[in-house]
Amino acid sequence: MSSYSSRPPAPSEGLAAPGPAVPHRADSGAPALQPGIDLGLLLLRVTVGLTMAGHGSQKLFGWFDGGGLNGTADHFAADGYKAAKVMAWVAALTETCCGLGLAIGLLTPLAGAGILGIMLNAIATKWGGGFFAPEGVEYDLVLLTAAVALALTGPGRVAADPLLPVLRDHRFARGVAAVALGALSAAFVLVVLRD
Repeated sequence: MSSYSSRPPAPSEGLAAPGPAVPHRADSGAPALQPGIDLGLLLLRVTVGLTMAGHGSQKLFGWFDGGGLNGTADHFAADGYKAAKVMAWVAALTETCCGLGLAIGLLTPLAGAGILGIMLNAIATKWGGGFFAPEGVEYDLVLLTAAVALALTGPGRVAADPLLPVLRDHRFARGVAAVALGALSAAFVLVVLRD
């Protein structure tokens, strides 16, 4: 007699719930380390984060041949921003803090949102210069896209966020909310604080 049956197996017979399979560690219920994904996210976070922190330190401290706060304020004034000195502080602190946060994977969705806001403003001020560097927006667009991608995906397991109980499990909804916050903040600055 054949053991083949035409009836579908019952749920108790081992059918998995629909959705992607996520490997788990044998010793716990935690997802298994996925080295390619985690190391790729680490490389992206560190590169984008330190690049942004470097830009922020140019504005904040004048490091790396930067203009410091006064030079940054002059730049914002020339681009038509009201309260240029305040904008210089906001940009310098946002780039520095969000860049460092992204690099170490701390509050990753918010760090990505801060970089998104900064890069949207940079793109808006350069929009007439075409796409390609040195006057275009290509570099700013790459940084913006990487920051949004990290806000949505989370930092990976080689980061500070997984060490914090509240942030241990990245939620896509948190990433979406952070991206929306960054976009709304940028829109506010462009509409209200720029001539």
